[in-house]
Amino acid sequence: NSTRVGQAISGYEYRLADSYSLSKLAESGEFRVLDEIANVLGSDSTHARWLKEQGYHSSFTVPIYDQGKLLGFIFFDSMQPAAFTPEVQRDLVLYTTLITMSITNEISAVRMVIESARVARELTEMRDFETGTHLERMGRYSRVIARHVAPLRGLNDEFVESVYLFAPLHDIGKISIPDRILLKPGKLDAQERAIMETHVEKGMEIIERIIGRNGLNHFPDSKTLRNIVLCHHEYLDGSGYPHGLSADQVPLEARIVAVADIFDALTAQRPYKQEWALETAFVELERLAEQGKLDVDCVAALRANAQEVFEIQRRYVDPEAEQGTHAPLTP
Repeated sequence: NSTRVGQAISGYEYRLADSYSLSKLAESGEFRVLDEIANVLGSDSTHARWLKEQGYHSSFTVPIYDQGKLLGFIFFDSMQPAAFTPEVQRDLVLYTTLITMSITNEISAVRMVIESARVARELTEMRDFETGTHLERMGRYSRVIARHVAPLRGLNDEFVESVYLFAPLHDIGKISIPDRILLKPGKLDAQERAIMETHVEKGMEIIERIIGRNGLNHFPDSKTLRNIVLCHHEYLDGSGYPHGLSADQVPLEARIVAVADIFDALTAQRPYKQEWALETAFVELERLAEQGKLDVDCVAALRANAQEVFEIQRRYVDPEAEQGTHAPLTP
């Protein structure tokens, strides 16, 4: 970013549709030159205020695309008025092409991992042990939590989006668990529980094969993905599995997904249980946090964003819940 003074903008979101000028650039693919920012930038958005505070006088905006789909914008800023002459623009467009190639290469790597995992799941004969709506909720709950705790831990937006992308892959190893155990409606016995718990390490084996076969061992987000798959059943008090990690041994991304996973298990309707109301689920998560099992900040993040959590539940309802009759969730 181009921060010269103060703090860089972090965790900032702004709807593209609410910016007329950027929406037009996205549609046309054209560039935008602002020769004197203070005179032409009328918006009072966080980004506009930040831009003025930095003391920039002119800027050059270039939309970037991947396979015809908008990826975002690159903003070049200058302390000088009218700095972006046609010659300067030509050179910067060349640099933009190189930047775009770097970004799309990373995005392609992430997409390849996610798509390979999806295919691995679909090639099995498993029968909806996790619905698509469950996976969607998992990703979105995890993003709500990550967005809240990232600033507390000095982490950036890239961490938040990595957690969002990879949270739905947390239980990929369950494709190797026999149906008689995975789909059992009642409580598992000790032997069945032991077999069920092997899904974590089996999931790691699957992820390592996917990453290795595609030559992606060193792609930037691989550590986050591995931590989510391997550690999302670890508790901070050491009572989790498979390795009984505790305290700082449990990565933040795994703590986030653990809270999201338990919350969804409590609040989703299943053939053998009714869903819990939000407040009841929040109280249960807080009880587990007080026992030292769950991250206090991660649990607090859900309650602090209760309305957004409720909207996620309302939008992504499991098919069987839509067909059945049950008491509605209340925020």
